[in-house]
Parts: sequence; C-alpha cells; structure tokens
Amino acid sequence: VQLQASGGGLVQAGDSLRLSCAAFGPTRTSTGMAWFRQAPGKEREFVAAFKWTDGSTYYADSVKGRFTISRDNGKIAVLLQMTSLKPEDAAVYYCAIRGRGSVEPITSAASYSYWGQGTLVTVSS
Repeated sequence: VQLQASGGGLVQAGDSLRLSCAAFGPTRTSTGMAWFRQAPGKEREFVAAFKWTDGSTYYADSVKGRFTISRDNGKIAVLLQMTSLKPEDAAVYYCAIRGRGSVEPITSAASYSYWGQGTLVTVSS
C-alpha cells in the first residue's frame, strides 16, 4: 500500500489550506484513514480521522471547528480542509491508513499500518 499526500505549503495565519491523500494498492480491507502531524522537536500527534464504515469523523481538540476531514468521492482517499490556520498548526502532516482488525484506538498512531511521506505546512504569523 502506498499513500500519496499533497497540498502543503506556506500560508499566513488565518488562511485556509486543503490537504489530500490517496491510497494505492491492496486497500480493500482498510477501515479508514487519518492525518497526524509532527512539528520540529515534538512528537507526532493525531489530527483527524475518517472511518469508512459509518462515515464517523474524529478530531483533536486543538483543531475542532477549524479542520474538516472528508472522504474524496468514494475513493480510498481523504481530504483535510484546514481553516483559520494558526502558527501552532505548522508541522509536517502525515496521512495514514487503518487496516481491518486494528484494536488500537482510532486516534493512536499504532492503529495505522501504512503512512504517507508527509507534506509540510508552514504558517506565518
């Protein structure tokens, strides 16, 4: 399975940005996808997740109300619409795909089997 993420860039505080991530390969048994991010000197943290089965979405408290995760037209792909961006949102954003049978929480990185290469989001104040 390969994940291809795109959409990062340099924006100003308050701006919006949309990230996309598509999965290729044997993804039939996947149950959802998520975004995580990692800022310099910090641990990777959960941002948002989408579950295929019922369309449930999950968000970190820090992004609730500003970020929206959605599925891209029934594909094995997700979009992350980010609005009202803050300097603290700056990070490398990674998408990941969750396989069937994962027992870890959907917000845990351990729940995800494959990861994309990351896309850099920079937010200037």
